[in-house]
Amino acid sequence: MAHYDRPFEIHVHGEVSLHPDVKVGDVQEALKPLWQYAGARSLAEGSISAYEEEPGLQFDHRQHLLRMCWTVRGDEDFRRNIDDMCMNLNELASTGAPIEVTFYDAEYDEEDEEMREEDSRDDFMIVFVGPTPAAIMQVQRDLLVQDVIALMERHFDASELTGVVGEVDKLFTQRFDALVESLEIGKPPRGSGNGGHRGRNKPRHLH
Repeated sequence: MAHYDRPFEIHVHGEVSLHPDVKVGDVQEALKPLWQYAGARSLAEGSISAYEEEPGLQFDHRQHLLRMCWTVRGDEDFRRNIDDMCMNLNELASTGAPIEVTFYDAEYDEEDEEMREEDSRDDFMIVFVGPTPAAIMQVQRDLLVQDVIALMERHFDASELTGVVGEVDKLFTQRFDALVESLEIGKPPRGSGNGGHRGRNKPRHLH
C-alpha cells in the first residue's frame, strides 16, 4: 500500500452542552457526518466506537450534553466530515466547546525496524463549536491561557503572569473587533476549525 494511502484510526473526543429543547432527532442529524462515515444507517447503530472500552457517541438528554469518545477507521477525507459536524453542532450548542480529533496511523509499528525508518502519520487537531463566534473565541482564549500559563509557570510565579494573560485577551479582543467590522459575524472566526495542535502518539482517551 502506498504511503499516502495508509488508513487511520480516528478518535473524536469532547463534550458539548446543548440547548434544553434539543431532541434525539436533532443530535442524530447533527452527527450524521460521523455515523454515515462509519457506514451506519442511524445514530443508534453508528454511535458504537471501534473500541469496546470507549462509550462512543452519547446524548444525555437530562443534562443536555453530547459526549463523544468514539473511534472510526478512515482516511484524511474524514476532515471534511468533521467540518460538516461542527457546522451542524453550532446550531445546537448552548456554549462554546472544544472537540479533539486524533488521527492514529493504523499501520505504524514502532517495534518494526523497517517501519521505524519512516515517520508515523499520527496527527492531532482541535476544532471548536459554539452558538456564536464570541462563544467560540472564549473557548479558544481559555485553552490558550491554560497552555501559556502551564508553560511559563516552569520559569515564573503565577502572580507574575497577569500581564501575559492581559496580552492574550487583547489579541482576542482585536480579532473579535475585526470580525465585527468586516461584517462576518455570521461566519466562524478564522482559526475556529482545525487547531494548531499536532503531535505523535497522543494517548487514547479511556473511560
